[in-house]
Amino acid sequence: MKAFVLEYGELKIKEMDEPRAGKGEIVVALRIAGLNRRDLYIPNRRGNEKEALILGSDGAGIVESIGEDVTRFKVGDEVIINPSLRWFDNSDAPPKEFDLLGMPDNGTFAEKIVISEEQLEKKPANLSWEEAGVLALSALTGFRALFTKGEIKAGDTIFIPGAGSGVATYLIAFAKNIGARIIVTSRSEEKQKLAKELGADIALDTNSDWEKELADETIDLVIESVGRATFNRSLKVLKKGGRMVTFGATTEDTIDFDLRHFFYGQYQLFGTTMGSRDELRALLIHVEKYNLHPVIDRTYTLEQAQQAFDYLKKGKQFGKIALQIEG
Repeated sequence: MKAFVLEYGELKIKEMDEPRAGKGEIVVALRIAGLNRRDLYIPNRRGNEKEALILGSDGAGIVESIGEDVTRFKVGDEVIINPSLRWFDNSDAPPKEFDLLGMPDNGTFAEKIVISEEQLEKKPANLSWEEAGVLALSALTGFRALFTKGEIKAGDTIFIPGAGSGVATYLIAFAKNIGARIIVTSRSEEKQKLAKELGADIALDTNSDWEKELADETIDLVIESVGRATFNRSLKVLKKGGRMVTFGATTEDTIDFDLRHFFYGQYQLFGTTMGSRDELRALLIHVEKYNLHPVIDRTYTLEQAQQAFDYLKKGKQFGKIALQIEG
């Protein structure tokens, strides 16, 4: 089968052995896979290892074959991949056996994948293949950040720096669905416009004076994923006693902030990453209840995976990038 792999530090299309289902496993013929920023970092993290690794965390497809003791699915079922490995029950933090699909395990940038049936869920009926294939990683990250950690409720005001990321588009949709007020930022006027079309109430230029622009707003929750470039600026617009949830750092990881200002302000800071199967199932219910449709910026073929990577590196996308595997 064809796959997009990392081998000896090089990204390339390669013919790989077709997977076979063992006990409790399922072979899924993939229709769509989704790119995430995590995929960009793996080559540096893995180095020049000789064994070919299939990249990719997100995907959706059709059950092709099942192994012994599989009970939840049958051949022909339409499924999505849960990339949050071995984290089943909602908990304050993932268990020690938690990992993400796509390293060290082979991922979704291939014609087929073999995976435990515990890592599969039924494809939501309201989603196209493209939409289902790009859903899980970003949407689950945003769902946990917003609801489990951020405890957002109707009437709250949420502030989201960086409006164009896949997670941000899900955050806007989730928050809009439950009746929250949404403020976003972007350097791009086009992304500001698209964010407002998606449901944002206010879209600011990232380089503007946020404190001045938001002087009349009361921000209950900040979802931060940019890192050093925006962390302190985000904290300054958060109401005293407000909540900040951080799940990423597309700029530098290390920040300095005024600890005295922080504890005098009685702020609450939460870290999060990905989510549990319980939360994914709650997310899928939300998707169907509100007829949510993921925002897809571009779709490439599997053979164009390197072009998709190059486009993602530029950071110009609004929403998700998909790879069409077949169909």
